[in-house]
Amino acid sequence: MASETEIKEKFWKSLKSDMTMFLGLAEGGDGHARPMTAQLDEDGFQDDLYQGPIWFFTSRSGELYQQIGSGGRAMAHFASKGHDIWATVHGNLSQSTDRDVIDRLWNRFVAAWYEGGKNDPDIALIRLDPENAEIWIDASSMVAGVKMLLGMDPKQDYKNKVAQVAL
Repeated sequence: MASETEIKEKFWKSLKSDMTMFLGLAEGGDGHARPMTAQLDEDGFQDDLYQGPIWFFTSRSGELYQQIGSGGRAMAHFASKGHDIWATVHGNLSQSTDRDVIDRLWNRFVAAWYEGGKNDPDIALIRLDPENAEIWIDASSMVAGVKMLLGMDPKQDYKNKVAQVAL
């Protein structure tokens, strides 16, 4: 049985590794979520739990950045590469051009998108301050399959693989 803390730890570890979320405004905007690369600030980790915002590099002229304006409610979706963790994250979005954060999170993958490097005049950040999430841990397994064959209910195993958590 996975505890809420274990489920959160698995989520943060997986997001740090896989990094892609579908990000969009929960209200207003164009109703579309976009795949974006999530950046977690190393200073935000305490043990295996993350205690900070999720950052996304973008451009000032980007559609989502423009829609956020002075702020907005976010819904972000995540699926791990191994398809063993899924999450829907809710929180607040805001615009940022914080040079310290840009410097801290800058890496060669981000650099590939900006011709002017860190000083590109169009570079910006979207900040997601996560508040809560529903996280699912894959419950399909060989054991669940055998239980179904034996006429047992596999839903009991799944019950402890999902959590609604505060982030």
